[in-house]
Amino acid sequence: MIYFTKYANKKFEILNNYKVFITKETVEEAIKSPDKSLKKGKYIFILKDRLKIIIKTEGDINKVITFFPVK
Repeated sequence: MIYFTKYANKKFEILNNYKVFITKETVEEAIKSPDKSLKKGKYIFILKDRLKIIIKTEGDINKVITFFPVK
């Protein structure tokens, strides 16, 4: 299960203001099949198609903390 924090939900609007359009489906797909992932402490950093996502796993719930495009 994938849960978006309040900040992660607001991040869609923030990026839209800068003409960067990312959908929830894109983020969910990246979590399900990442190109690269790295665990540091309680956080997992996921990279897929120039999108970086930071999640925290609690049981069977993947909490999306934030996400952003990378070059």
